[in-house]
Amino acid sequence: MADLDLSGRVAFISGASRGIGAGLAERFLEGGMRLVLCARGDSAIPSGEDVLARQLDVRDEAGLGELVSEAETRFGGIDLWVNNAGVLDPIEPLRDVTTEAFREHVDINLTGVFIGSKCYVNHLRRTKRSGVLINMSSGAAWKAYQGWGGYCAGKAGVERLTEVLALEEKDAGLRAYSVAPGVVDTEMQEKIRATPEARFPDRPRFLDLQRNDAFNTPRYVADQLLAIAFDPERTETDVAVRLEDEKS
Repeated sequence: MADLDLSGRVAFISGASRGIGAGLAERFLEGGMRLVLCARGDSAIPSGEDVLARQLDVRDEAGLGELVSEAETRFGGIDLWVNNAGVLDPIEPLRDVTTEAFREHVDINLTGVFIGSKCYVNHLRRTKRSGVLINMSSGAAWKAYQGWGGYCAGKAGVERLTEVLALEEKDAGLRAYSVAPGVVDTEMQEKIRATPEARFPDRPRFLDLQRNDAFNTPRYVADQLLAIAFDPERTETDVAVRLEDEKS
């Protein structure tokens, strides 16, 4: 990131109060970017002169539209949009998942990405700007995990949705990517490691990752996203991007 001039650039990040989202916000600010942030929880969202932040659920289309309008007034436009917010629950066999819990999960992890992506596309068309959309994906988009039926389905949907957007909006100046960040040691990982193997048989693999400290850091993920978005020497030929392991 050291060679990238990010001054004056504006980025939107959802789920910015913790985990990967909070790490992205911190790193982007270090680079001189201005930020538009949202999170639905009560955790502290980064603040400051160059930050426009709201407590907001990604499913709130009207509220998100109002936030973008504020960003247009304050910053002029958004260069990079990161749909990061997501949930993991429920973790259990699909036969035990209630229809209500499945709908709630997909509503956040897939419909929320649809709403955010749609909002950004319309922002770019309205302001006649070009921009970069990054929808956070996961290895669960292409590998099935027992106990993660909703999560696997939602992330696979995110990748296909992003590929459609890349085709539909290419001529409008949008570059769209789904990015699988690798395993990052967040609260979500703590929940995975605490889940009984009866509900999540792959738990030992994630315990091994912790023992071997085989994680990507939020800082590494942030630098990779910035390179995808703004480094002219980095060309991604595929919409779906899998980040390499930081320590490989």
